[in-house]
Amino acid sequence: MQTDVQELKDQLLRTDETFRQLVTEHHDLDERIGYLSRQAFLSTPEQIEEISLKKRKLHLKDQIEDALRRHRSDEAHMRSH
Repeated sequence: MQTDVQELKDQLLRTDETFRQLVTEHHDLDERIGYLSRQAFLSTPEQIEEISLKKRKLHLKDQIEDALRRHRSDEAHMRSH
């Protein structure tokens, strides 16, 4: 099952520009959040940025998962006809 999900992600990364943009932004946010979390001290604006980035990252993850669900549903629907 995990392999199927990875194969689907790989396929969508190659064929779906919107999906690719979501994954790219999610990755970029993950890197910035990682950078902020490694800092010994965050200023108030950095703390606010970190919270905001984490919320945006979660929203992107939801959108990515929705896209995967839709695509799996579309594939299952096409196979049944």
